[in-house]
Amino acid sequence: MATWDPKKGVLYHEFNKFNKERSLREVDKPNLLRNIFPYSEVPKVDFDFAMNPINPARNFLMTDTTFRDGQQARPPFSVEQISRLFDFLHRMSGPRGIIRQSEFFLYTKKDREAVERCQAKNYQYPMITGWIRAQKKDLTNVRAVGLTETGILTSVSDYHIFLKMGLDRKKAFDKYTDMVRATLEKGIVPRCHFEDVTRADIYGFCVPLAQKLMEIREQSGTDIRIRLCDTMGFGVTYPGAALPRSVPKLIRAFIDDANVPEDLLEWHGHNDFHKGLVNAVFAWLYGCSSVNGTLLGIGERTGNTPLEALMIEYMSLRGMSDGLDTLAITEMAEYFQKELGHPIPDNYPLLGKAFNATSAGVHADGVLKNEEIYNIFDTTKILGRPPVVNITDKSGLAGIAHWVNSKIESEERVDKSHPAISKIYDIIIEQYDKGRVTAMSDKEMMALVKRYLPELFISDWDRMKLIGREMAFKIVERFVETAEMQSGVSKTMETAMMHFLKRYPFIQYCYVADMEGKKITENITDITERAKYMEFKDKEDFSDRPWFIKPVKDGKIHVVGPFTSRITGALCITVSALIRDKKEKMIGVFGADIRLEELIKVENELMEEHGMEFTEKDIRELTRKYRNE
Repeated sequence: MATWDPKKGVLYHEFNKFNKERSLREVDKPNLLRNIFPYSEVPKVDFDFAMNPINPARNFLMTDTTFRDGQQARPPFSVEQISRLFDFLHRMSGPRGIIRQSEFFLYTKKDREAVERCQAKNYQYPMITGWIRAQKKDLTNVRAVGLTETGILTSVSDYHIFLKMGLDRKKAFDKYTDMVRATLEKGIVPRCHFEDVTRADIYGFCVPLAQKLMEIREQSGTDIRIRLCDTMGFGVTYPGAALPRSVPKLIRAFIDDANVPEDLLEWHGHNDFHKGLVNAVFAWLYGCSSVNGTLLGIGERTGNTPLEALMIEYMSLRGMSDGLDTLAITEMAEYFQKELGHPIPDNYPLLGKAFNATSAGVHADGVLKNEEIYNIFDTTKILGRPPVVNITDKSGLAGIAHWVNSKIESEERVDKSHPAISKIYDIIIEQYDKGRVTAMSDKEMMALVKRYLPELFISDWDRMKLIGREMAFKIVERFVETAEMQSGVSKTMETAMMHFLKRYPFIQYCYVADMEGKKITENITDITERAKYMEFKDKEDFSDRPWFIKPVKDGKIHVVGPFTSRITGALCITVSALIRDKKEKMIGVFGADIRLEELIKVENELMEEHGMEFTEKDIRELTRKYRNE
C-alpha cells in the first residue's frame, strides 16, 4: 500500500507479510496495483527508503532488438536493409563483441531469409537469436533456421496474465515452465522475456518463476536466460524507491533472491517517461550484465534504449572503448536518413544535425578560440562530426567566420575581421530585422559566401575540368595494363589503340614511344584527321616532351594541360603513362591527346562505367592532385 508521508513529502510503501515471500501467490482476481497505477492519473512512485549500494556487473554487454522490437514501430525492413544494418551492428560491436546478440522475428519467409543472409556473413558477433511466443509450435521456426537460442514471450504482470491471456497465475506459471522444458528438449537455449515486470507482483510471481527456471537449469545443465522487460517504461532509479518500479531493487531481487547469475540476466527498457537510457545504465550498475536496445532507439511507441547512447555510456563508465567503433555510429545514422528515409531530429543527442552546433555569438567565438569550450568531447575524432555553428542573428561575426571555415576547405582560414564577413553579417541582420525567426540554412549561407568570397570556390567549369582529367586518368590507367599493351609489339599495340579510340571517340590522337623517346607506333587518330598528323614520322623523337619525361622520372600517370592543340585547334589534355611488360619491366610510354570539351559531355557515363562519384571533398583532393601538372 502507498500512503502519503507528510514528513518526508513522498509516498511511503507500506510493507506487508507478503513482501519477501518467495512462493507462487495465487489470487482470485488480478492485482493491478491501483495504488501506484490508478490509470486515470499519472502513475505514482512510492518509497520504502531502503538504499541499495551499487554492485556493478563484472561485464557490461549489450544486445540488440532492432529487427524485432525496432521493426514494430516502422515499415518493415527489406532483407537487404537488414543485412546492411547487421553489418553496422557488427562494426559498432568491435572485435570483443560488446553488442553480443541480435534478435530476429522468425514467422515469415522474409524473416527467415533475413536470418539466413546474416548467418552467411559468419560474424561471431552479434550472435543471431530468435523471438517466439510461448507456443511449442513456434519452436519449429527456430529449428528451421538453425538457431541455438530464442527469446520466449513470458508475460508476468496480472495485466497480461488475467486481462490479455485469460489465465490465472498458476496456469501461466505452468505454461511457461512447460514451454521452457520443451525448448530445452529441442537443444535450444531459452531466454524468458519477463514482459511488464515493472507492473508485476515481484515476490508473488516473478521471483518464484525465476527460481523454478534456475532449478530447471540445474537439472538440464543448460543455461536459461531471463530478460526483464520494462514494457511501459515505468522503471525508476530514485534512491529508496520501492518495487516493482525500482530498477536497482528489481535487479537485486533476481540476483539475490531468485539466484539468477548476473551473466544470465538482461534488461529491456522503453522510453515512455524519458528514462530508457538511465534505467539501462542503472541495470548495469546494480549487477545486470546485459542491456537491450535498438539502433537510434527505434521501437514500440516512444522506442527503446538507443544502442549508440549505450556505447558512449559504456566508454564513460569503463574508461575505455574496448574496440567499440564509434565512427560506425555516424555512418549508421546516415544510412537510416538517406537510404531508409528515417528522420533524425536536429537536436537528437550524438547524431542530430545540431547536436554539436552552437548559435550564440559568444559561444561561436569560444569555439573559434578553442572548440573544447563548447563541445562535449572531440566529436571529430570519436564520431566523425566536427563542431558547427548555426547562423542566426545571435551568431555574430565569429559565428559566420566559423561556419565558413568549417564548411569550406581552404588554404587559409577566414578571420571574423574579413570585410566579406561583415557584409554577410549585415544581410543576415537585415533579414531578422524584417521578421525572420528561423536559422539560416546551409544553402542560404553557401549562396552568400559564394557571392562575397568567390575566391574560396572552384568554378563549375574548373570542376568539370578536374573531373574530366580524373576520368581520362582512369581510362588510361586501365588501358596500359591490358595484355595487348604489355606485349610491347607495335602492331598489337596499334590494333589495341584503334579499338581504344573507337570506344572513346573524344581521344584525338594516341601513340607509343620507347624508353629512348622514339615513336614506335603509327599515328592512331580518326581517319578524317590522319593527314594532319603526317608531320609526326616514324621514330619521331619525343624525349624532350613533358608528357614523356614525367612518367619516366617517377613512374606515375600524368595529365598535362589543358592546352589548345596546334593541330586541330581543340582544347586538349595529354595523358601519359608508363607501359610495363608482365615482368614489370618498363618498355615505353603511352600518350593520348584528349579533346576535353567532348570528354566533359560524357562525364556522367564514364563515372557510371567506373563506379565513381565525386563529392566536394573529392574535388578538393583533385585540385591538390593536379595543381602542379
